[in-house]
Amino acid sequence: MIATRTLRRARILIVGCGDVGLRCVAQLQARRGRPRIFALTRRAEQTGTLRAAGAVPVAGDLDVRSRLTRIAGLASVVLHLAPPAKDGDDDLRTRRLIAALKARRRPAARPAQSGASSRVARSVPARAPRPAMPSALMRTSTRTSHPKSFSIVPERTRRAAHAYPAHPTLVYASTTGVYGDCGGAHIDETRPARPANARAKRRVAAERQLRRATARGALKATIARIPGIYAANRLPLARLAKGTPALVEHDDVYTSHIHADDLAAILLRLATHGRPARVIHASDDSELKMGDYFDRVADAFGLARPPRISRAEAEHELDPTLLSFMRESRRLANARLKRELRVRLRYPDVDAFLRTLPPCP
Repeated sequence: MIATRTLRRARILIVGCGDVGLRCVAQLQARRGRPRIFALTRRAEQTGTLRAAGAVPVAGDLDVRSRLTRIAGLASVVLHLAPPAKDGDDDLRTRRLIAALKARRRPAARPAQSGASSRVARSVPARAPRPAMPSALMRTSTRTSHPKSFSIVPERTRRAAHAYPAHPTLVYASTTGVYGDCGGAHIDETRPARPANARAKRRVAAERQLRRATARGALKATIARIPGIYAANRLPLARLAKGTPALVEHDDVYTSHIHADDLAAILLRLATHGRPARVIHASDDSELKMGDYFDRVADAFGLARPPRISRAEAEHELDPTLLSFMRESRRLANARLKRELRVRLRYPDVDAFLRTLPPCP
């Protein structure tokens, strides 16, 4: 009975199990019939954290193709949360991941045969043995009303007994940066991608690879485009403490947000209800300019609001990476998230989260 329950448990692989990945693990652990969770990691020091959270560490590296053989057929659901590499316009990490997922493990070598039988064995290509169906599962799943030569095995039992799923479901954590600057316009998922920097171009390359893999039947990918992530441990407190300036009102840009717990719930919902090659905005209902967001966080923690400077001044004073986020303005529509996935956000906007914080002394 224990072996049967183990075989029937779903298996999920998290690639890039950082803060959001660990939140996914926690939410999966809280569910009934919780699945077996694997987490790909290239850092030995992270294994203890993963095991404590309830995930099985799997050694691997998206930058080294030969170190991904262990994930072939490992899980029926993959959460791809790893960012691309930091150079180039292509995402080679996603390319390697797709190749590893569609590969099949080699069957165990058969013992050598002698004489004529060995010549026959060499002349006929060896076929990979089918995984044996546990006899207990066969007995419980066979319908006696059918002829003995034909037994019906429920789909869920066949999936459980087959160790190597042919078409895994993959959820990809992309970014809303693929749209580039939209001039503050309201946009939905039909907006064409026009990435303005190499970082966003790599995300677009990953999305295209996953769509092509979905079209040829290698996997079933669904894409979450994610804006700025916030949580109690992901607030711009260090920036506020340093007094880093924000833009003045007429130069400021609109930004969108999502709480990390809501994002984890969205990613898991996409794993079960996402449509193939479909894009979803994983965004809350906030419509804030960047400076207003900083002001709200500062007020909630009793900190000084950031000084405001013009865009011309920012070009000379701010770090280029930070400045790149100040060049893109857009407001995301999340109707598809609510209509298709029927997601109810725990924090509908930033203010709803900030109200849960204890008052400042």
